[in-house]
Amino acid sequence: MVRLLGRSWPQSTPRLKGLRARRRPDRPRRAHARRARQTPRHPVEPRGAHDGGHRRGPSAGLRSALGGRSVAGQVFVLQVVIVLLLVVAAVVALVLQVRHDSSEEARNRSLAVAETFANAPGTREALSAPDPTAVLQPRAEAARKQSKVDFIVVMNTDGIRYTHPKPDRIGKMFVGTLEPALEGRSFTENIIGTIGPLVQAVVPVKADDGKVVGLVSAGITTENVGGVADRQLPLLLTAAAAALALALGGTALVSRRLLRQTHGLGPFEMTRMYEHHDAVLHSVREGVLIAGGEGRLLLANDEAHRLLDLPGDAEGRHVLDLGLDADTAGLLASGRVATDEVHLVGDRLLAINQRPTDLQGGPAGSVATLRDSTELRALSGKAELAREHLRLLYDAGVGIGTGLDVTRTAEELAEVAVPRFADFVTVDLADAVLNGEEPEAGTDLRRTAFSGIRKDAPLYPVGERIRFVASTPQARSIGTGEAVVEPHLREAPGWLAQDLERTAQVVEYGIHSLIIVPVRVGHLAMGVVNFWRLEKPEPFDEEELALAEELVARAAVSIDNARRYTREHTMAVTLQRSLLPRNLPEQSALDIAYRYLPAQAGVGGDWFDVLPLSGARVAVVVGDVVGHGLHAAATMGRLRTAVHNFSALDLPPDELLGLLDELVGRIDQDEAAEDSSAAITGATCLYAVYDPTSRQCTVARAGHPPPAVVRPDGSVEFPEVPAGPPLGVGGLPFETAELKLDEGSRLVLYTDGLVEDRERDIDVGLEMLRTALAGADRTPEDTCQGVLNALLPDRPSDDIALIVAGTRALGADRVAEWQVPSDPAAVGEVRASVTRQLTEWDLDDLAFATELMLSELVTNAIRYGNGPIQVRMLRDRVLICEVFDGSSTSPHLRYAASTDEGGRGLFLVAQLAERWGTRYTPAGKVIWTEQPLP
Repeated sequence: MVRLLGRSWPQSTPRLKGLRARRRPDRPRRAHARRARQTPRHPVEPRGAHDGGHRRGPSAGLRSALGGRSVAGQVFVLQVVIVLLLVVAAVVALVLQVRHDSSEEARNRSLAVAETFANAPGTREALSAPDPTAVLQPRAEAARKQSKVDFIVVMNTDGIRYTHPKPDRIGKMFVGTLEPALEGRSFTENIIGTIGPLVQAVVPVKADDGKVVGLVSAGITTENVGGVADRQLPLLLTAAAAALALALGGTALVSRRLLRQTHGLGPFEMTRMYEHHDAVLHSVREGVLIAGGEGRLLLANDEAHRLLDLPGDAEGRHVLDLGLDADTAGLLASGRVATDEVHLVGDRLLAINQRPTDLQGGPAGSVATLRDSTELRALSGKAELAREHLRLLYDAGVGIGTGLDVTRTAEELAEVAVPRFADFVTVDLADAVLNGEEPEAGTDLRRTAFSGIRKDAPLYPVGERIRFVASTPQARSIGTGEAVVEPHLREAPGWLAQDLERTAQVVEYGIHSLIIVPVRVGHLAMGVVNFWRLEKPEPFDEEELALAEELVARAAVSIDNARRYTREHTMAVTLQRSLLPRNLPEQSALDIAYRYLPAQAGVGGDWFDVLPLSGARVAVVVGDVVGHGLHAAATMGRLRTAVHNFSALDLPPDELLGLLDELVGRIDQDEAAEDSSAAITGATCLYAVYDPTSRQCTVARAGHPPPAVVRPDGSVEFPEVPAGPPLGVGGLPFETAELKLDEGSRLVLYTDGLVEDRERDIDVGLEMLRTALAGADRTPEDTCQGVLNALLPDRPSDDIALIVAGTRALGADRVAEWQVPSDPAAVGEVRASVTRQLTEWDLDDLAFATELMLSELVTNAIRYGNGPIQVRMLRDRVLICEVFDGSSTSPHLRYAASTDEGGRGLFLVAQLAERWGTRYTPAGKVIWTEQPLP
């Protein structure tokens, strides 16, 4: 069907033949006018389209089809009748065939049974026996039952029966024809015997000399023969019913489709619709041509005759013989697809659209429509140019500012404008804009972006700093804030004065026209954009200048947004880095390597720290504050400071996390008090303390990913450390895990940005981390780099903190311990032992101060503490002295009055030691001191 003015035009051959009889456009069309007056002004609405103002459903349409009033209904009824007749004929033929086959099968079986019994061993001998019946009757009955025939009768040549299924019939005359058998031939026949209508076979029993000595007959009654057919009849009827149902279903579907195609119209309505379509076709002001597959014109309406000046007998002739110009005739004869293809026919510009008619299985050929576009052609160029400009502005709005990077935004502006608006585009911005600052007044700019149809243009390269002289249009544009157009660069002395050698190369290269637009947002002038023309001979005009201003104005907002983001991001990164450790403290327990990478999109709250503790122990902590930006960085700084303070108390990891949890809860309360819409802070943390004397590592975590341990043999494991809730949740305690680490192991702590992102699940990330960590004899520094090479995404969406700590052990030769009884006399023994140990360590210079401090501490432990009491000295980077006792009472440093007898011991210890303090253990407390080694 060909869609014409919203109607369907059928391409059937009879209709086309009728249309060929149309009069020429200059002849009166009285017959058509009379027919038009006899029909309604408007085409009738197709039946089934509406029903009471509501759309009719499929069931209503199907009922309409079955009603027989529409074309679809009549076709449906005719198909049903044909199907019924075919099914009845098939059933009758099948029944007759089955009966014939059953009867033939009965004849064959009867004959086979009779011949088999006649030729069976002993049958001929039994006929000459004194009592043939006694011998043959049992055999005949057994054979009858086995072969499933109704009877086997053995008789003499006179027809007297020797056997019969009914014994009372033995000795009586056989009912049937015997002559062919007596002549030595076997035969079958249908008769009415003593047991009813039947099919029987009679076979002669011959002696060795060929003489017939007896006869054998076997048969099946007609009742049993017909029973086979009767038993098959239900199956046949069932199959026929199924076939009928399938056929009716298929017919209903076909009729339903035909109903949709004809819109439920009847024959009269379809005829009237075709007449109306015919009237519309010849009255529209658009030419319509229909050509057959061989290129012959099948139909041309009145407008086509007028536009192409076709002869009156055009229908039926080949389109190449109609006197058209070669291009137009070739298009109509080819049948190819054409869309608004303009051809000059006489003094008219015709827009031709053509489509083949066989795309959906229709007849071969093509349909072409002709539209006179002579008057519109003059305006089409400007309209197309305006559409292109609008499309360019739309693409600029979508393609510029996709990120928050100043340089990339400038590059997007240059890429959008080339080659659709200019052949080359350069963007020059102030250095302050690239750094996120507000530029000062001046003409010193840096070439930030370049895009062009060629790469060898003699323009300033990207990255070069340019100082525009005052006479250049760039300097005027920056000063006045207005766009400037230089239509002819060869005649622009101000631009030529910028760089005589380079500008001469530009002109010689062929660039001849330039538009300069300042990049401004409000009063802020950030740079200029230069649009250069090479290939088009026409210079830039005022209309293109307006387009360039609009294009740059849209891009300037994105550039300013990127500048502001750069400034805020730089501030946040600066704050964040100032809050992170710049140098790790010196300690001997762990060999530390670390990496910290801020996110590309914005700073976050990831942090880490290494904290030396008393007793040569070291604490390693890593954490992550939820969110990004300055708030997250500031919160991270507060938490890091709190960890420093809490670690000075020598708290166990679980108690330290509990204090951090309370701190985060108070921060959340403060935020909620200031702004009810503020987000809850929340953070995760992992805190580990390693003791090199026992090689014991105590770990606790608050919602943080578990640590990884690389054993000296290169195997990797993730220890089971109780997770605990994130900081700020509150209400739940934290638990610790004790890890025994061999010397040379590597303890790996990290934040979730390393193992998890939008495209990678954390389980996958942990397996990748395991693979990257595996391997022996690798330094912590090599391990850090290997992990980042394997797991670092191209553009991290979250901060990444990674710490690899190689464990060291404090050897037994650097540790000295003594058990001290609760007796003041033992203080002297402690002093002597300490002096000997210091002499062994070549630390005699520290003997006096160490003896004095330990004497005071041991005396206080004996006097005020509980047993057991233990003294330990560690030789590390400093000399560490520790006194253990079972009391939890903490000593306090104070100034003793002149009348006090005591209270000066701790003051003396504080003066002699570089650092001192107290830490608590499950069994009591430890007072420790540190002295620098000489």
